Amino acid sequence: MNKSEKEVIVNDLAEKISRYQFVYLADTSGLSANSVNSLRRELFKKGIVMQVAKNTLINKAIEQSGMDYGAFVGALKGSSSLLFSEDAKSPAKAIKDFRKKNAIPALKAAYIDTDVFLGDESLDALIAIKSKEEMIGEVITLLQSPMSTVMGQLKSGGNKIAGIVKTLSEREA
Repeated sequence: MNKSEKEVIVNDLAEKISRYQFVYLADTSGLSANSVNSLRRELFKKGIVMQVAKNTLINKAIEQSGMDYGAFVGALKGSSSLLFSEDAKSPAKAIKDFRKKNAIPALKAAYIDTDVFLGDESLDALIAIKSKEEMIGEVITLLQSPMSTVMGQLKSGGNKIAGIVKTLSEREA
């Protein structure tokens, strides 16, 4: 690979690193070519872009992007595959699903907004992350809960009053 080919790869990676908020680093060494292709297909179906590159090129791309990846760079050892996603937990779910059939890929690190998660043991924590839409839904549900309770109380109170008025009117007649 000559210098111009490396520059193209670094520029492409830097553009993806800048564009995507969620970047995962996985170890896919030990997977056969067929398994890697199968993984790529599964990731593609979920809107996740997978790219394999040398660690030095990934490091240069991170520097070029200007993003503060901190401890993420420390995980650049051995074979590395980058997973780019628009959703924080999709890559974690995809890795876990794929590992039902294979022992790998292993999660090396994940960059979520501004936080870095290191190691395969953080996979479950990444799956548990709630999306912005889920958080908004929970807040709306929490805000609606007291209102629906008040409305229910008013309705039941109104029925009681109507029952009392009806009973009193029947007694008078």
